[in-house]
Amino acid sequence: MTLDDLPDIMSIEQDSFTTPWTEEAFINELTNNMFAQYMVMEYQGKVIGYGGMWIIVDEAHITNIAILTPYRGQGLGKRLMHELQKTARFLGAVRMTLEVRASNEIAQRLYRRYGFEAAGIRPGYYSDNQEDAVIMWADLPKGRTGTSDE
Repeated sequence: MTLDDLPDIMSIEQDSFTTPWTEEAFINELTNNMFAQYMVMEYQGKVIGYGGMWIIVDEAHITNIAILTPYRGQGLGKRLMHELQKTARFLGAVRMTLEVRASNEIAQRLYRRYGFEAAGIRPGYYSDNQEDAVIMWADLPKGRTGTSDE
């Protein structure tokens, strides 16, 4: 992801989240956060998805992952998750974590497919409706990321 991608990223944010990140937040991630790693998914020259994470020592924390609505349901989220895990492992991470809305079973199902297991709850984590977040963790074993049916 580069600063030039931000107009498309902001469209995806608005499309995907009830409390989207601001453009300033992404600018800060791309220019000031030495732990941040962000990637985009393009189709016919247009950014249709993205994923981001922080890598701190040997742990990766997924900050966000999103696909533009018209492109959902085609396995693109799986491809992004695979690339995030592969990149995290390449950069030295052995574990990965994330938070997901307790009500977002579709995302939780995707994450479980990539080895994530629920490890706790963050009560009232989401500011828009005080919904709880499920904390999920996965080990990133060498030579294996994601599922074998890719």
